[in-house]
Amino acid sequence: MKKFQIFAAAVVLTIVSAFTIPTATGYKVGDIATDFSLKNVNNKMVSLKDYKDAKGFIVVFTCNHCPFAKAYEDRIIALDKKYAKLGYPVIAINPNNPEKQKEDSFALMQERAKEKGFTFPYLFDEGQKIYPQYGATKTPHVYLLQKTAKGNEVKYVGAIDDNYEDEAAVKQKYVENAVNSLLEKKEIAVKETKAIGCSIKA
Repeated sequence: MKKFQIFAAAVVLTIVSAFTIPTATGYKVGDIATDFSLKNVNNKMVSLKDYKDAKGFIVVFTCNHCPFAKAYEDRIIALDKKYAKLGYPVIAINPNNPEKQKEDSFALMQERAKEKGFTFPYLFDEGQKIYPQYGATKTPHVYLLQKTAKGNEVKYVGAIDDNYEDEAAVKQKYVENAVNSLLEKKEIAVKETKAIGCSIKA
């Protein structure tokens, strides 16, 4: 009887654990990221493999409606203008379900990109298939990739910098520092930070 009680308790604990212990998902630093083929706001499909001369990519999961994403738009444009010519272009992806958040529809993505003068592709994750593979949870959420013999290796994951509210008060430019380290062939000092933003609408 005692053995049965111990066994039953173990089974219950296993079942409870399955529901309460979060499973690690998405990419960590050092993983090889998947490529994708997603529709850009110009109605053309875009893949990482299209960028033959790129050294890597600043992949940013972002959207139209989120105030955090809006606060970072100019900084994302600045990242692309600075680093695309150095081999690290920005690739922006809207991961949200427009049925849950109407402001993130493809038509409104097109309007936002034109209004803000986006210099980078703004892609729609139709069917929400790509963001779960990456493990993005917020908008914005950055994945810095570097081309290697193995594929597009994840080198940094997290926030753009340490102050979404006030660009002038930023003390740590995480993405800039990481890209600069790659360009200088140095070790990245901060490889992972917590992404701050709106939760992705699935």
